[in-house]
Amino acid sequence: MRLSIRHTTRYRFDNPVVHALQRLRLTPKETQGQEILEWEMEYENAHEELTYEDQHHNTTTLVGVEPETTEVTITCRGKVDTSDQAGVIGRHAGHLPLWSFLSQTRLTRPGPGMKKLIADLEKHEGERLDMLHELSRSTLDRVDYQVGKTNWKTTAEEAYAAKNGVCQDHAHIFIGAARALDVPARYVSGYLMMNDRIEQEATHAWAEAYVEGLGWVGFDISNGISPDERYVRVATGRDYRDASPVTGISFGNTSQMLEVDVEVEQQQVQQQ
Repeated sequence: MRLSIRHTTRYRFDNPVVHALQRLRLTPKETQGQEILEWEMEYENAHEELTYEDQHHNTTTLVGVEPETTEVTITCRGKVDTSDQAGVIGRHAGHLPLWSFLSQTRLTRPGPGMKKLIADLEKHEGERLDMLHELSRSTLDRVDYQVGKTNWKTTAEEAYAAKNGVCQDHAHIFIGAARALDVPARYVSGYLMMNDRIEQEATHAWAEAYVEGLGWVGFDISNGISPDERYVRVATGRDYRDASPVTGISFGNTSQMLEVDVEVEQQQVQQQ
């Protein structure tokens, strides 16, 4: 499937910026089932400082904000060819060893509620892959998808206890439980083309777990499926903080408001 993507991010500052840097993880990965045909980024009131590959093989761009600016716009656009691999990414790659995805972070660490979920899964008598699918189902059964109830600082245990959250929270709960069950797991940020619309609510997030014999396998807990050809992987990490599309710092007495517009649509491929 050929997907056309346009992603616009706008920052509005309540006071002119003295100095600010933004770290962008907005360039899709070249992975199994995903080929990047073209990708470009444009900046208004900002400029590229440096592009590098981080420890997770994420293409990372540092952008400097022009002094005295009150608004910055970052526009990404491109085309990606995808295929349905039943969520299987395959072998481990990156600068971090596989065992590093077994340790918990502040955002994934289980508390009392998640520990009960984990105890129930420890009784699962099926294959590890079946257990992970059961973990995905159990997470969605417990935690309703509701926008506006959580934020990027919300931990997995907090979302689990509140019984509501968004894709980020579902991914963190799955990751925290999988790691407690001795399964390496990681966070994925990217795009999902919803079949009934071009304009998407935002970027999407899901989880991947490492299964012997298959490698990394994806689980979109919020939608109850493994990623297919409608998904585009952009960045991976131990939790949201490693894979967030945009993070930044600013100096001066100012605060910022963020707006995001995402469009993903299928394009027809002309036969040669």
